Order: sequence, then C-alpha cells, then structure tokens
Amino acid sequence: MTRARYQQISLSDTPYYHCISRCVRRAFLCGIDRHTGQDFSHRRAWVVDRLNTLSTMFAIDICAYAVMPNHYHLVLKVDVKRAQGWPPEEVIRHWNLLYSGPGLVAQHQSGQFSGQSEPDHALVHKLRERLVDISWYMRTLNEYIARRANAEDDCTGRFWEGRFNSQALLDNQALLTCMAYVDLNPIRAGLATTPETSSFTSICQRIAAVTVVAPVGVSTQHPDSPIYPLTKSAASDSGQGGAGVACPLLEFDGRADTCAGIPFGLIDYLALVDWSGRSIRVDKPGAILSNAPPILSRIGINGAEYLQFISPKSYRRKGTRRISVFATAIGTPSRLKQVAVLWCRKYFKGMSKAQRLFPVTLTR
Repeated sequence: MTRARYQQISLSDTPYYHCISRCVRRAFLCGIDRHTGQDFSHRRAWVVDRLNTLSTMFAIDICAYAVMPNHYHLVLKVDVKRAQGWPPEEVIRHWNLLYSGPGLVAQHQSGQFSGQSEPDHALVHKLRERLVDISWYMRTLNEYIARRANAEDDCTGRFWEGRFNSQALLDNQALLTCMAYVDLNPIRAGLATTPETSSFTSICQRIAAVTVVAPVGVSTQHPDSPIYPLTKSAASDSGQGGAGVACPLLEFDGRADTCAGIPFGLIDYLALVDWSGRSIRVDKPGAILSNAPPILSRIGINGAEYLQFISPKSYRRKGTRRISVFATAIGTPSRLKQVAVLWCRKYFKGMSKAQRLFPVTLTR
C-alpha cells in the first residue's frame, strides 16, 4: 500500500534522500521515441537547467543526478540548518525567485517589509518549511518540465507518473552506494561506455571540473599516489552534464565527522565509479574484485554485493514493473531496525540484502 510522503521522509533521521521520477507509461519523452522516431533528447537539458534554478531557491543540495530518456534520479541533501539561519526577508526573497503571493510576500516586493521591524510571521514560517520540503522541490521541478513539454507538443495531460519515489539514505554506506548507482545509470542502460561520456549525470560534470583522476585500483590515501590526466576529448565530450548545462553540486569534503559536504574524498569516489563501470558486465558479475578501490573496505561495504546492487539485474521484475530490493529506506541492518521503530514500522524491505551488502556498521 502506498504510504503518505510524510511517512517516508524524516529529516531528523537523515538529510539524504534518493528520488526518482518516471515519464508516464515509461514513454521516452526525454529521449528518442521508439514508435515515431522523434527525438526529445533536448528535454534532458531542461531538467538540469531547472535543477540549477532550484538550487538558488531551496535549501536542498544535489549530491548526484542522472537524467535518462524516460526517468531521472536525484540524490538530495536537505540543509535544514541553512534555512533556519535565513532571516524572514531572505526566506521571502528565496520564495519570490519562482513564486509570488499575498501578505508579507507582496510587502517585500513593494519594499515595505523590514526584517528588523516585523516579527517572524506564520507565513514566513510556512515558506521556510517549504524551502526544505522535498515534495515542494520535486513538484516545482516536475511541473515546470511537464508544462514546457506539453506546450512544445501542443497537448495536455500527464507527463510524469503520479508520484515520485523516494528512499531515505540512512548512513554513509547507503549514501555512497546510492550515489554510485545513480551516476552509473547511463552505463548500466548502455547509453555510455565511460563515466566521463555519460551526459546529463553528476559524475560527468564532476570529471569535467577536475584536471586529474586517480587510476583504477590505485590508492589515493597518499599524496605520492600516481595519477593520470583527464584527456581533452573526454572533458569536452562530457559537456559538463550535457549540452553545456550544469548545476551546482554538493562538494566532497572527505570527512565523516562534519555536515559541510559529502563525507568522502572526490578522487576516491571517482576511482570507485570508474572501477564499478568497468565491472558491470552481465556475463561476468563481480569481475575485477581484486582491484576494488580501498574505499569499499574502509566504509564497510561488501564488494561483490555492491557490484550486484548496481548491476542491471539489481531490480527484480513484477509483470512489466521493475521493483527495487529496497523500498522506503536504504542503510545498514542496525540503522534500518532503529529507524523502523521510530517510523512505527515493523520492518523495512531489503533487510536480508542490507545484511549482505553492509556487513560492517559504521557511525555517520
């Protein structure tokens, strides 16, 4: 049974969430239509461009994204502390970037509002909550794309499925695994052969923004580790997300004891994604395990189970639908049990998979 969104998102338990939206009837409305042959690939750039706009409005950061021909993935981090630090006039200014409204919003637009003289009105509190609300974020994204696509096609009706899917990422292991899963979507779907050529993904954008990348199987814990340059052709082909469109991404800070950025090293992550992409082969699942990046062992992830999770067979089929082994939340067994109690659930789907995938529990 479908659960209400407030029962699937709890910012007190984790700020990280994996969100997915699919085109209605899984049609290739952002790619090449298989029946008519019409090319809608330019709409993928619309999504990235809209994400860029929303980053200036919401207190929600993007850890990873992948825009596919008939769906897209986002790994988001909600920064409640940042939104709470905004004064009332700043909250209204952020909301006015896309919307207008009555009361204090109209006062702010006319220049009558002053943060020193006005109390934190109920409307400001309501708007502040919306600026950290994933449902509002996804609504603002999907509605814009749907309206623009329908105007282009001169039609009406749904563009996206009724609801977006969301999964809570309860710990660092879940965050790392899900980010790599999202970044490797084009490779798993056969749309690209390497991460740097997988357009409209965060990994493509990150690679284009750096000048060197650690090679597969080489530890980056020491400054003397060998590196090789990213070729000019690879950087140019990446297009920084596709068609020259990019959006602000949350930076890697390499430390698990801070909340400033993604708690991994960028070079470690790039090496992991590159290794994972090379290892995803339907005929040889789990290949090249001996060359697994050290970040997997440091963060307590089973390499063989990790490769199986991000492989094309990670979803099981139920009729025409593909169903994930995880549903509402992803995390280590201990975190899944802990949060299930807090969310008044008997259990979370995927417990047996979590026990194999994350055999070692680390604290965030």
